[in-house]
Amino acid sequence: MALVLHDTLAAKEVPFVPSEPGKARIYVCGPTTYDDAHIGHARPCVTYDVLVRFLRSTGVEVTYVRNVTDIDDKIIQRAAQNGESPKELSDRMFLSYTEDMDRLGNLRPDREPKVSETLPEIIELVEKLIARGHAYQVGSDVYFEVSSFPEYGKLSHRNLAEMEAGASERVDDAEQGKKRHPFDFALWKGAKEGEPSWPSPWGPGRPGWHIECSAMSMKELGPTIDLHGGGLDLVFPHHENEIAQSQCATGTCYSRHWMHNGFVQVNKEKMSKSLGNFFRLREAFAKVEPEAIRYALLSVHYRTPFNLEVDLDDEGHLLSFPQFREAENRLEYLYETKARLLELDSAKIDEASSEPAHAEIAEFQARLRSALESDLNTALGLSHVALLLKRINELLDRTKQKKTKISRVAWTAAHEAFRHLAEVLGIGQAEPRFFLERVRDRRAKERGIERSWVEEKLALRNQARAQKDFVQADAVRAELSALGVEILDGTAGTTWRLV
Repeated sequence: MALVLHDTLAAKEVPFVPSEPGKARIYVCGPTTYDDAHIGHARPCVTYDVLVRFLRSTGVEVTYVRNVTDIDDKIIQRAAQNGESPKELSDRMFLSYTEDMDRLGNLRPDREPKVSETLPEIIELVEKLIARGHAYQVGSDVYFEVSSFPEYGKLSHRNLAEMEAGASERVDDAEQGKKRHPFDFALWKGAKEGEPSWPSPWGPGRPGWHIECSAMSMKELGPTIDLHGGGLDLVFPHHENEIAQSQCATGTCYSRHWMHNGFVQVNKEKMSKSLGNFFRLREAFAKVEPEAIRYALLSVHYRTPFNLEVDLDDEGHLLSFPQFREAENRLEYLYETKARLLELDSAKIDEASSEPAHAEIAEFQARLRSALESDLNTALGLSHVALLLKRINELLDRTKQKKTKISRVAWTAAHEAFRHLAEVLGIGQAEPRFFLERVRDRRAKERGIERSWVEEKLALRNQARAQKDFVQADAVRAELSALGVEILDGTAGTTWRLV
């Protein structure tokens, strides 16, 4: 394996070298379960899903862990607003998140530890940091002392002495007064009236955000992991603090590699709830197939900002996501190509011929692997997919027009290319007919076109063709075409789609 990834700590591309050959322990920061997932949540999930898929396709045994933050201020506040318990809210939102990530075609992580299930390990880790002189107690709170870790700032490439108090850390004046240094961060927070709490040696309270991930990753994967992933917004302070507390607790390297995906922007502005420009995934699912979102995200390199274009009406209501619709069109072409290949009459396959497939078909797996080995370049990988589809269609067109046969070698190479695409990129996993019908029926509903009416028109056209009444048949085609209905005549019969 020659996988090279951009390492945030090294600030350059470096070979991915796990501590144990043939195995990889990967930890990715997961959701804080207080609301439905938005499009920004989809990007890291899709990015690290492809990384895991790719590693496994090369024979690496991957243990993929993604945590669930189910104890957090946001959860407590939202639950109070809703009139439900934090656990009820968190459990409901975790189920919603899981369903959304499934619909995007992601594999589920091997383990999804929750903060609420890791409290003994969190408390033990805090005790260890206090014993080693890296943390101190103030009342019922416990803070990590950043000045005790000389390497603090190495991930985000900052100098502690030059940092300004409060940057990227939301703290109030009362909390600042408890700290020895402005950037000291909470490992344990003493209980506040009316909020959920758990017993600890320092009194009732709950863990700080940063210590949670360190404890969960160590519990599931040991003191040193091979790769830690997350969004670019987590580099500081979250991942910086994870490194500090973890290395101070164990005296060893916390993660051998650090990987971060870029932001999602909306009309060239950072997507955020404060700006009111975020969109839940389920809003997008109502407009396009979920797989189209996956395709669109992979069409941009994971470290590059993904700028989501959004069409709104004059009153600010969502109309469409142009990039997702374009991605859906590309997927239509992919599934139509796959359907043509699968529906090819066996009589059209020459078992005796040894004619090789075109290079773009025969070498697809090698070309995709090369693209992904180069810092997980999915955008380049999808360019190889475009060439693959073009060559397969050329092959099938030639077979149809010249009434020649396709060699079994070429057919198998094309079939294997589709299988590999689904395995590694998670693209093209569906049964073609089901995907195409879902897209068609949703678009018909959007335009107020009844499926039964179109089917009646197609039956009328088929009857006219059988009677050699081509004038009537052409008239039906023209009527449907004016509504954006494209008729597709194939060996398996006549179907239709909306363009």
